Amino acid sequence: MSVEVRTDEQAFAKLAGEWERLYRACRSATTFQSHAWLHSWWLSYGTPGGLRLVLVRAHGDLVAVAPLMRLPGPLPVLAPIGGAISDFFDVLLDEAAAAQGAAALADALADLARTALIDLREVRPGSAVERVYQAWRGPRRRLSDSECLEIPVLPMEQFVKRLPKARAQRVRNKQNKLRKLGVEWRAVDHLEVGTSLRRMLELHRLQWEGRKVNPEHLRPRFLDHLVRSVVPLVRCGEAVVKEYLLDGEIAAVDLTFRSRKLAGNYLYGVHPRLIERKLDAMTMMIGAAVDDLASDGVGVLSLMRGKEPYKYRWLPETVVNQRFLLARRRTAPLLASAVCGAAARDCAKRVLRRTTTAEPA
Repeated sequence: MSVEVRTDEQAFAKLAGEWERLYRACRSATTFQSHAWLHSWWLSYGTPGGLRLVLVRAHGDLVAVAPLMRLPGPLPVLAPIGGAISDFFDVLLDEAAAAQGAAALADALADLARTALIDLREVRPGSAVERVYQAWRGPRRRLSDSECLEIPVLPMEQFVKRLPKARAQRVRNKQNKLRKLGVEWRAVDHLEVGTSLRRMLELHRLQWEGRKVNPEHLRPRFLDHLVRSVVPLVRCGEAVVKEYLLDGEIAAVDLTFRSRKLAGNYLYGVHPRLIERKLDAMTMMIGAAVDDLASDGVGVLSLMRGKEPYKYRWLPETVVNQRFLLARRRTAPLLASAVCGAAARDCAKRVLRRTTTAEPA
């Protein structure tokens, strides 16, 4: 096997075909590891000189990739490409050469870890990163990261039967109201994706007006990234953009990603008039998602990171992402500092929760 580290953007672009083949050969890959998503992300968010693509080849074929970048700042840290707007990180390993590819990738990362801490955030359990971690021979730590909530993909009629009786009846009532008012949905063609995503982000802005919202979702670079990446993903069936119509007008738009075993409800926008008419947008979108995915063999719908109260109405399973810290002897102090920082943040969150839930004096 041969290993190289590429740092030029032009090489990243030219890897599209090889990357796509490897992406499809990696069982744990999600849409966030696709070339369409990551290369587009780099065009919108990458910093000059920061790219670090670790490539492993066997007889010329690409069998492993670790898409990383050097973080700006005083401390030398290599982190995943994709940043905070990507819910899951993973390396890519060809299943036909997974053991050898993981070992070669670990050796290549070990060279980089001589001068920088490797900090791999938001790794879903069962990901290919775990094989690299097992092959690592230097200082290492595994920590908990964000919590994600997941529900099984079943036809809506079967899905509702999982819920407590009273809650199930409320969902059925909300579905009946949506049907009586004639709410419909349609998946848009890839040629319409750009227009539909612009509409989704405008509805998202209206939906959250006057309340706390992720400011990145309102920035032009985020829209550019979404349009550039989602168009090819829709074309190949790995993303779905749905429009919901009320009285013949588009009242909501959502974006769902699909991978081999996992789908994810990534982002949505809902017009305030839908809420004013007391229509439950989440019942509408969850129903459309599970009915759409049930025939595709996708077993799980992720509600992505975050513990918003509305998600718990669906009896989700909590799945905790992982954080992997990899170092060498020289960079072990950086690892220790990262572990202490994570422990301090966890402690502060626990104190804050106790403070906000405590009874008033």
